[in-house]
Formats: sequence, structure tokens, C-alpha cells
Amino acid sequence: MAKGRRDRQPWFAIRSDLSRSRQTVLTAISFLLPLAIWCVVSYVPFIWHPDIKLQVGAGGATVYTAGDYVGKDFFPTVVEQVREENRKVMSERAAGEVPAGSTRENKKILRRIAGVAVQNKALGDDEREDDAKIFEIWKGLATGTLEFKRPRLTEENMAIVKADWETLSGYSSVYDPENFPSEPLLKLLPQGRPANPVYLPAPGEVLQAGIREWTREPADGKSSMGEKLFQSLQTVFGGFLLAAIFAIPLGILAGTYDFFGKLVEPFVDFFRYMPAPAFSTLLVAVLGAHDAPKLALVFLGTFPHLLLMITKTSRLLDPALLEASQTLGANQRNMLFRVVVPGIWPNVYNDLRIALGWAWTWLVIAELIGVKTGLTEVIDTQGDRRNFDQVFPVIILIGIIGFFTDQTLSWLRRFLFPWSAEAEGRQGWAERGVRGFGRWIEPAMEAHRKKPRPKLDHENLRAS
Repeated sequence: MAKGRRDRQPWFAIRSDLSRSRQTVLTAISFLLPLAIWCVVSYVPFIWHPDIKLQVGAGGATVYTAGDYVGKDFFPTVVEQVREENRKVMSERAAGEVPAGSTRENKKILRRIAGVAVQNKALGDDEREDDAKIFEIWKGLATGTLEFKRPRLTEENMAIVKADWETLSGYSSVYDPENFPSEPLLKLLPQGRPANPVYLPAPGEVLQAGIREWTREPADGKSSMGEKLFQSLQTVFGGFLLAAIFAIPLGILAGTYDFFGKLVEPFVDFFRYMPAPAFSTLLVAVLGAHDAPKLALVFLGTFPHLLLMITKTSRLLDPALLEASQTLGANQRNMLFRVVVPGIWPNVYNDLRIALGWAWTWLVIAELIGVKTGLTEVIDTQGDRRNFDQVFPVIILIGIIGFFTDQTLSWLRRFLFPWSAEAEGRQGWAERGVRGFGRWIEPAMEAHRKKPRPKLDHENLRAS
């Protein structure tokens, strides 16, 4: 009956904890639900796709390249502009005129197929301007020896490819930069697919961009993504540790002794309202433009709040503990180090976890002052170029590191402070492992005890 009542535990009950299994389910849903909404918005065609992401670019008064975003309502206008330019070229040819053009412009026209060729693995990402390979791709499409499948070229664009190949092959069937035509070629029509706005790339694009950036070899003189991550970790944890080193002793003293409280708290309470970024110019002037001002900014953004939290935590210590220690004859030193510090340390540990989260929020601002460094350099640079598919992986990575760091610290709390209320009733991993091993081996030991043993022949044993 007791088990049945537990199974019927309500999902909604005031001040009542859910079972472990239900907590796990809800934790998973809390992460999966935003991801599911993101996927629905990105991949369900009729939900919300206000833009067209170009797979084939367009030239003219405004140049669009593969990967650019064009408003869905404006996209037909761009296509019609290119059609009109092609009609003009064809009408001049029909009239027997030779339109003015250039080999440079024709090579640009051929390169507009590079984006689709890269997606179809017919061209490497670093070969987008390799005119010889692009020429062979154009030839393969026109003669049918090559076919694009994902994405495909439209029938109208395939007709343009074949028409242009007739012009190109009239000069040479192999790429010859000395014998490349200047007669204008027809331009491929812009081609794309419905997409989210540029500021909200689809999850698949974000994943691909993240993998590509983390596996790419850095250019000469540039830092790899791993090195940038290490720089950011140094900034966050370095500034946080400096804040903790000063805030912990000062906070405990200010919360324990009224003398230190009145000496320290008023100014710190005033200083915490000053925005830390306002000191960025001063920090660069004093400490230089590299790592030191970044650490200092994280320190300034974290220290005042951490000190005030630890001060309040120290004041919340149960007075009965102090009274009991005085009754037992403890002096001021013993009361501080054997009663106050052990009594408040579990809660100070929680204050440090909260402050570490604040330190992460200062990372982006800190790495922008002076010389841009770390993960913020990627966010700022790619954001200015509107490459948000490369910005999202970095933002998500920062969130993942911060979250798992906090969860790890939360898990360690029960082992570091076994006397705290949160650790009561919770077995450590070692205790659970020993008990589990005991339950597993106990049947085997019992069977071994019940196993009949052969009797010894004492007379033969004595004779031997």
C-alpha cells in the first residue's frame, strides 16, 4: 500500500518534493523543450521563414553571394533583375551584335556556382576561387557527367549552364586563362531556400559551423578555438579567484565583528552601484591592454557583491552555537575558527557558486577592453560580419561550461561538507558502491558457506 501511495504522488503539491524519477524527467524536458521549439521554427516550412538563404548568388546593382539572406518578398525582384540582364544579352546576340564584356566578369559569373558545388562535395571550401576546377564543374554539369543533388540547380539555371557552356567551349574545352572569352555569359538566377532570419540560424547550421570552426587549422598568427577557450577560462577563473581571496576573509570579519562591518560595508555597498565597465579605460591605462585589465574587470564586477553576500551569511549563523561555545570557555580565536568558519562555510560555498556565475556574465565585456581576446573575439568579429551560425556555438559553449561547472560544484558540496543539512540522508558514491558490492557478493558468500566440504581422514593425516 505504501508503494502504491508513492506511485500516486501528485505532480503539483505545495512544498512537496517530487520523486527522483520525476525530477529527472522534468530536468530533461526543461532542456529539450527550447530545443524542440527552435527546431520547429527552423524546419517546419509553414511556421515562420521570412527570409531566403541564397545558394546561388546574384550580381548587378547589388551583389549577393551564396549564404546571404534576402527577404522573401524581395527575392522575386532580385530574380527578375537577373532575368532582365540575361534577356538583354540574348537580344544583343540575336541582333548580331557582340556585347561588351570582360573575362574578369565572366569568371565571377562562373564562381557563383561555387556555393552549390561545395554543398554537393564537388568543390572544397577553400577552392571557391579556383577557376580551373570551377570550369570543369561547369563542363560536367553541361555535358551530364556531373549532377548536383542537394541542393539541385533549377531547370532554368541548368539551361543557363548549358547555354554558357556552348559559348565557353567555342573558345576552349579546357580551362585556358589566355583564351578565356570576354563575350558576356548569361548569369545564373538567384536560388535559395526558405530560412530563419540571419540572427537565428537553424540548429543544424549552428552544429555544422561549430564543428567546422573547432576542427579548422588556425591561420598563421591566429589562435585556435581551443586557445581562445583557454584564454577565456583564465579570465573568468582568474578574476573570480582574486575576488574570492579578498572577499572571503573580509566578509567573515565584517559579518562577525561589528568593527569591521562598519568599516568595510558602507563603502562597498556604495561602490557596487558603480558599473564595472566604466573603469575599463582606466584599467587599460594603468594595467596595459592585454590580460591584466580583463582580470581586474571581472574582479571589480564580482568582488563587492560576493563580499556583501558572505557578510550576510556570517551574520545568519545560529547564535546558540556562539553561546554554547562561550559556555564551554572558548576564547575569541577559537570561536572564530572552530565555530563561525565551520558553521558558515557550507553557505559561503553556495555564495561562491553564485559569484562564479556572475564572473561568467562579465566575460564578454572584459575581453572587449584593450586587445580583443578569447571567445569574445569570435563573438564580436563574426557578429559584425553577420555570421551568426558561428556566434551561436560560442554562446552555447559558454553556457554549457558554466552550467556543468556549477552542477559539479553542487555535487561536490555533499562530500566537502558532510555535516551540512543538504548532505543528510544522502549516501556518498563510495558508501553506495560499498553497499552495492556487499549486496552483490552476499549471495555468493552464503552459497559458499552452505557448500558441503569433504571430511578429513585424521588417521591418514597423522601417518603422513
